[in-house]
Amino acid sequence: MQASYWHEKWLQGDIAFHQFKGSPLLKAHFSALQLPAQSRILVPLCGKTRDIAWFVANGHHVVAAELHEPAVIQLFADMGIEPKVSRLAEYDLIHYQARANDLQIDIYVGDIFSLSGALIGQVDAIYDRAALVALPFEMREQYTAHIRALSGNASQLVITFDYPQHLLPGPPYCVNSNEIAQHYAQSHAISLLTSEDVKGGLKGKIAANEEMWLLKAKIEE
Repeated sequence: MQASYWHEKWLQGDIAFHQFKGSPLLKAHFSALQLPAQSRILVPLCGKTRDIAWFVANGHHVVAAELHEPAVIQLFADMGIEPKVSRLAEYDLIHYQARANDLQIDIYVGDIFSLSGALIGQVDAIYDRAALVALPFEMREQYTAHIRALSGNASQLVITFDYPQHLLPGPPYCVNSNEIAQHYAQSHAISLLTSEDVKGGLKGKIAANEEMWLLKAKIEE
């Protein structure tokens, strides 16, 4: 999947994945991560999600990645924050950084595979709201391995969709329980927190379940 695909989606306003009030699943199940105050949460492919403001309002630092720069500009505008912007030529990334309520927000614009653990620093948890399901099957294994490496196998909340893939082309793609296990069973204990019918059907076309998974990092013995 080319970057141009997502840039075109944003330019056309075809962003049904954006939730204007943030994710109700996040608010309902965030406590499952059992994070202390001022934890640092990684949000891959963040778009202009209101969930970042929610994390900050609830006392957490955020580090995020997004391909489409105008989405990040809009995100900060919605928060009423003027970020500092710098170019990281060696990574081919743009770094937006700001502070709010004495908490740090770092958003990197560019290819998420350009991020490294050394660049982004400590990650205490991951909130994958629209990243895994945005990628075609052939990219998902590469993505999940990269996320594990970036975060040191930190715990995650992951939102997915389960539906007959042959009935509707993604994204969002179907990522079912078997695939979650394929990517994460060796490194994480996996729990399904909720599975809810998508009201009106996915894209208004087919029945689907929206699911939230808790992936708790396994403790190495």
